[in-house]
Amino acid sequence: MKVLVTGGAGYIGSHVVRQLGEAGHDITVFDNLSTGYPWAILSGKLVEGDLGDPEAIDRLMEGQNFEAVLHFAAHIVVPESVENPLKYYRNNTRNTLNLLGAIEKHKIPRLVFSSTAAVYGMPDETVISEASPLQPINPYGASKLMSEQMIQDFAAASGLNYTILRYFNVAGADLEGRIGQATPEATHLIKVACECANGVRDGMKIFGTDYDTRDGTCVRDYIHVEDLAKAHIMALAHMAAGGGSNILNCGYGTGFTVKEVVDVVKKLSGVDFPVELVDRRPGDPGALVAANDRIKAVLGWEPDHAELETIVRSALNWEKIWQGRKS
Repeated sequence: MKVLVTGGAGYIGSHVVRQLGEAGHDITVFDNLSTGYPWAILSGKLVEGDLGDPEAIDRLMEGQNFEAVLHFAAHIVVPESVENPLKYYRNNTRNTLNLLGAIEKHKIPRLVFSSTAAVYGMPDETVISEASPLQPINPYGASKLMSEQMIQDFAAASGLNYTILRYFNVAGADLEGRIGQATPEATHLIKVACECANGVRDGMKIFGTDYDTRDGTCVRDYIHVEDLAKAHIMALAHMAAGGGSNILNCGYGTGFTVKEVVDVVKKLSGVDFPVELVDRRPGDPGALVAANDRIKAVLGWEPDHAELETIVRSALNWEKIWQGRKS
């Protein structure tokens, strides 16, 4: 299939692009390289540009007859979205609108959209299904939810076939160490802990030790980026085979506490880096775990790398490679 991937030079997008290439797809990556890297694109060709420029998108699509778009381009840092909400509504919501306008003009029939569990906000239940209330508590989650709604409304009017994938906590790296998370000043727990183990950071903090969980720290559902990428490939194949539109959680249905994650990073790295226990952050739910029955039933998706040690080992390996490459 001839596919366009926005944000394909970034962390998740680059893993999907690599798997798309391995599956034989014809790939064009459109990325402004604000957080992505040309070296991360292991398949297809790169066109540098910004979704904030509708004319650039139009030029990109003219005469190409793309059969699908996979849309990753977005800002994703929750605290930054609170401090600078308009940045998120411009880049995430408005730019999705620009992309949908081009999809309409050029009659592209399929879209896979990168969404987030942040659309659920602070849910009452621990295990969250796609039918759980949608009540984001920050502009990042709200910007993604608005994009979801635009996609659904446009699809209802146009016949666009879409798959919206709501990611839980993405971590890990390509098992061969070719690509991984290279985002500067990353905030994701496993990335931060691996940076500590590699001496990039002097130490880290655990926010809150009094949650109603097995050790008092937050529980999250961590999904290996390779398993997440596979879900995108399967979503594309499902739609190409005549499957309908879907909204699907991407997670394992099990969770690990912050302390458990930190302990595994310390064990596998052999580095006992400093960890400071501090008060809770506002807006952090005690536990967030994906109900994943739907993605298994609809796509036949099953994870290949669900063990926490596998996720952490690949992240540690990548961190060593990345720090060596930078030096």
